[in-house]
Amino acid sequence: MTTMLRSAPPAQARKSTGVRGRPLLRTSYHQDLALANTPAKRRSVIGLVIASFVVPFLLTDDLLQVLTLGMISAVGAIGLNLVTGYAGQVSLGHAFFIGVGAYTGAVLGGDPDGAMLGYGLPMWIWLPAAGVVAAVAGLIVGPLAVRLRGLYLAIVTLGLVFLGDHVFREAREITGGPGVGRRGAELELFGIDFSSMEPISGLSRGQAQFFLALVFLIIFAILGRNIARSGVGRAFGAVRDRDVAAAVIGVDLTKYKVMAFAMSSFFAGVTGALYYAVIGVFEPGAFSLLLSIQYLAMVLIGGVATISGSIMGALFIALLPRLSQFIAGFVPDGLISVFQLEAILYGLLIMGFLIFEPRGLFGIWTRIRNYWKGWPFSY
Repeated sequence: MTTMLRSAPPAQARKSTGVRGRPLLRTSYHQDLALANTPAKRRSVIGLVIASFVVPFLLTDDLLQVLTLGMISAVGAIGLNLVTGYAGQVSLGHAFFIGVGAYTGAVLGGDPDGAMLGYGLPMWIWLPAAGVVAAVAGLIVGPLAVRLRGLYLAIVTLGLVFLGDHVFREAREITGGPGVGRRGAELELFGIDFSSMEPISGLSRGQAQFFLALVFLIIFAILGRNIARSGVGRAFGAVRDRDVAAAVIGVDLTKYKVMAFAMSSFFAGVTGALYYAVIGVFEPGAFSLLLSIQYLAMVLIGGVATISGSIMGALFIALLPRLSQFIAGFVPDGLISVFQLEAILYGLLIMGFLIFEPRGLFGIWTRIRNYWKGWPFSY
């Protein structure tokens, strides 16, 4: 017995041998909840980031603007996924919070000498301020989620869209009113004017805005992923799966439902401010029910309760108008317009993914990844 004890390797040696022999073995919750918890994920993330910084030099500016707006929209989709996918609170009012953020950014960062109200504050002030104002609006709406759920909550949040539409149309000093609109915030950061033809020496406007949106997306994707894998994210999951059981085990339903709406609204507000600063001019009609449906489509098509799925869905929806124009070329003239075709594709895609692939594009990627991990075996 003594000989056996003496010949046993030290614990550290056993641990090192085990890790080298089984690199995917996880021996703690910290390893399981790591941001990139496998070598393959770490390599994939690094590869995607490097490829993303190369893309602007390979595409034209018009396509770069589509991808830029898609990446900005992905941040709003991540926010909607936090409240709907992770916390299970159905929200159709996302367009309202995006509108609040857009007009907050436009007022704080707008031209003080312009026709509309503007204070000319720098971007590092108006961008987070847009998120904070939208989050305050989310805090006001959040307590309703404690007493309502499912269809009833969806109808209440839908009412926010119509309420916001009325307010945005009537507040002409701020919004310019329907048919007129106003300019977005000045897109200038650290002395770089991203709306000029050549913001940085050697880079076009499309390339510079693409890099700005890419950095913006990386920051908020990491923030969203950290929220999802934290104790707050696990509490969201408990509320989503069974809120009564979550309350029994000590989860404060009021606290976490309100937090979900506030976080989602912050993401939406920042998205609205930056999106319409890139667009340039916008009017109250931009924040209609259709915008909420577009973001809901991003979540459903990309993948519910996944950060990667939100990004996939947003880029897919951003490229959908290009796809609609391509398909419209095969449709007889006068039969259907491009906009009608785009609306039909929205409906078909949502129904198709809900029926055949509820996990969305992320689910398709997971199937492909698992197939190649097990190839040539089928189990």
